[in-house]
Amino acid sequence: MNKFSIVTRIGIALSAMVALTILTLLASYWLSEKADHDALAINVAGSLRYQAYQYSWHVMHSPEQAPAVAQALQDSWNHSVFNRFEHEQSELTALYQNTQADWLAFQQRVEQGVIPANNLMVEIQPQIDQINTFVSAIQQDAEQRIRSIRSIQVLSLFTSIGLAFVIFYWLRTRVRYPLEVLTQAARRIGQGDFTARVKHPMKDELGVLASTLNKMNEAIGFMYGNLEKRVDEQTRAIQQSNVRLQFLYDTARMIIEHSPGYHDFTEIVNGLKVASEVDDIELCLITEAGNKPYLQVQPVGAPEDPCEGVDCSQCVNAGGGVSVQDGQRIYRFTIEREDHNYGVVVARCPVSEQISDWQQQLIQSVADQLAVALSLKQEEEQVRRLALIQERTVIARELHDSLAQALSYLKIQVTRLNKAIEKDNREVIEDVAEELKEGLNAAYRQLRELLTTFRLKVDGAGLLHALQTTIRQFSEQSDIAFRLDYQLESTPLVPHEEIHLLQIIREACQNAIHHSQGSDVVVQLSQDAENGIHLSIEDNGVGIPENAEKLNHYGLAIMQERSRHLGGTIRIERRKQGGTGVYFEFTPQYILERQSEPYPA
Repeated sequence: MNKFSIVTRIGIALSAMVALTILTLLASYWLSEKADHDALAINVAGSLRYQAYQYSWHVMHSPEQAPAVAQALQDSWNHSVFNRFEHEQSELTALYQNTQADWLAFQQRVEQGVIPANNLMVEIQPQIDQINTFVSAIQQDAEQRIRSIRSIQVLSLFTSIGLAFVIFYWLRTRVRYPLEVLTQAARRIGQGDFTARVKHPMKDELGVLASTLNKMNEAIGFMYGNLEKRVDEQTRAIQQSNVRLQFLYDTARMIIEHSPGYHDFTEIVNGLKVASEVDDIELCLITEAGNKPYLQVQPVGAPEDPCEGVDCSQCVNAGGGVSVQDGQRIYRFTIEREDHNYGVVVARCPVSEQISDWQQQLIQSVADQLAVALSLKQEEEQVRRLALIQERTVIARELHDSLAQALSYLKIQVTRLNKAIEKDNREVIEDVAEELKEGLNAAYRQLRELLTTFRLKVDGAGLLHALQTTIRQFSEQSDIAFRLDYQLESTPLVPHEEIHLLQIIREACQNAIHHSQGSDVVVQLSQDAENGIHLSIEDNGVGIPENAEKLNHYGLAIMQERSRHLGGTIRIERRKQGGTGVYFEFTPQYILERQSEPYPA
């Protein structure tokens, strides 16, 4: 392990604390163990004085018991508490041995009678003093041991305190302060400040951690800087993509909402300049058979015509691709759909530069959308032409089926009138005059009805609103009460179905006003379980004549013609309860389209 390791230093500090504690305990235990028998030694040594006086008394007054007392005294001198003096060399041991030897010599002299009994108390006094000295020495030795234990404990206490202060100072300067610095650096890094650095001179774990943190901070700062740069680049790219997508969306919406005109093309070219970041861009539109643009659009603020003095046919007929001309790189994007060329979008840049792939894709997408718009505009114009032709055909058929027949009838009556005039036949002349009057009235009425029919339309409010308007007009024009029962709110009808239904209803209601002589007309539109449309117009009048189909002013032929256009069947018949009923049935177009779709395998 590294000698500078924090773990090693903490281990050494803890080991020193444990070692100091163990040494203090061992020393205290050793001194206390030696002092454990000091009290007994003092007691036994003190009993020697009593036994010495007792021995002297028995020698003087009861000699027969003196040997027993002398033996007890000898046993006290040989007590086990004094065994330690046999194995150690000290002043106390020498004092013990001298005191014991002097007593044994004194006792031998007494037993030999060298010391008379009357002088025994005087001779024993030095022995008693020597024993007292020995007892005091034992007591002092015990006190010395106690003082040593106290000194060891006090020394251990101050040593522990000093060692604790050293360890605390080391932890504060070598651990706590570096950890605070590391923590502050970590917080700054967490707040996004990657400039924080940690200085730690030691080669321990905190030094390694500080060095690693500095390296990591540098790496993260570098990566974060690159990441911010990449995020900014991606943000700009996304913003540019959003501008391009918004431009394409606006262009597509403009094309869907209406056919683009000159101002729309100018707006598209201006938007394309901003979205594609190509300044020199141009839109040229040509006709199918032309070789020169009929419309040339440039962005606002563009310089003079770059194509001045250049043969336009070479450019518009060259197709898509890239060419270099007059120091410029020219990109051509054809506006083409279904093998029909509508024009070209031209983008120019210096020869030293190139238009990137995404710019080419954007310009080509706009060219494709313009091709779709021009194609839809052409198809719309064609549809309008066809609608105009169809409407003229309808007008011609209406005139032929109504007013032309009435005029033919009047022409026949005029021929009769000429012949009657030649023959001067007053009866025939009056009859023909009446027929001419009625025919002219009928022709005038049919003309008005035709004009009303030609002006008839179904606007954005739908068939129901047109029917309500028609019913209200008929109610105001006559005394008949018209009622409408409309049950096709959930049925989608195409425009020509609505027009034919409305005209059939108007024709039948006109017939009811002029010929039914009734007071009530009910118009009902419904759909059966098989999705067929049912129309019924019923009145409570006199009923239709049996030969009504021969009378052209009833408009029956017109209703038959309109029913055939819708692929349905129409019946006009007398009602059993009185009046006339017009009944029409057909299958709507959305049902026919559904039935014509092939079933999935």
